[in-house]
Amino acid sequence: MEPVTLEHLVEDFLGQRRLAVAGVSRTKSDAANIVYKKLRGAGYEVFAVNPNAEMVEGDRAYTSLGAIPGGVDGVVVATRPAAADAIVRECAELGIGRVWMHRSFGTGSVSDSAVRFCRERGIRVIPGGCPMMFCSPVDVPHKCLRWVLRLTGGLPKSG
Repeated sequence: MEPVTLEHLVEDFLGQRRLAVAGVSRTKSDAANIVYKKLRGAGYEVFAVNPNAEMVEGDRAYTSLGAIPGGVDGVVVATRPAAADAIVRECAELGIGRVWMHRSFGTGSVSDSAVRFCRERGIRVIPGGCPMMFCSPVDVPHKCLRWVLRLTGGLPKSG
């Protein structure tokens, strides 16, 4: 079976309406918060997940994915890589079939074991990149970042 292209995975992920961002914090400059605000501003029904916060970005925060009423269709993981393993296991338990592990430069949130876990269980995983590089309207810095990461091999080619 041929791997699914990054473009297909991105289109599928952003085609969902109910998304969670795991790793949103009370520190407003964190990457997770920026992604959360972008998705919220783009019209998604987005849920902040942080086990240590009641409110983030003026919205209720949920302690886990399972605490979100009605569930979600996809999860952006914007945590330390070590936390990604537990998050994708919860996704599998809840039947969440789409995961995007945030990364621009460096390790980001990508955990090789979490990526492997997703693939073994049929969870569509995007192991790198940032939703802001694809979620319309894309700002100039994220267009440039997408171009640089494509050029340097920093974006995954498939899931």
